[in-house]
Amino acid sequence: MLGKSDATPMIAVKDLDRAKQFYSDTLGLKTIDEWGGEGVTLKSGDTTLNVYRSEFAGTNQATALTFDVKDIDSEVRELKDKGVMFQHYDVEGLTREGDIYRGEDMKTAWFKDPDGNILSLIEG
Repeated sequence: MLGKSDATPMIAVKDLDRAKQFYSDTLGLKTIDEWGGEGVTLKSGDTTLNVYRSEFAGTNQATALTFDVKDIDSEVRELKDKGVMFQHYDVEGLTREGDIYRGEDMKTAWFKDPDGNILSLIEG
């Protein structure tokens, strides 16, 4: 069944060129394939993800993609230095400290890509 298959996140965007710049230059993902101007496959660690053009981009009101990181404080600083704005939410069980939320044995932070897709970092 599917439990033995790899899964690939699909991120919808309206402006593919702007998204490629954000995911590559700002986030540091590597482009491994382009699909004739309609999409791009990127690599983050051992994970590939597809970013593709869609009129429905940014309509998801939940987290679309999470990056597992070893040092969230450092990652948040680096992203802020590149102009990334972090989002703030009221989440039961988490305590906000600046842009990072702390819970039992974990830390997380949320930000958006240029099309409004919610992305997050998690440590722990």
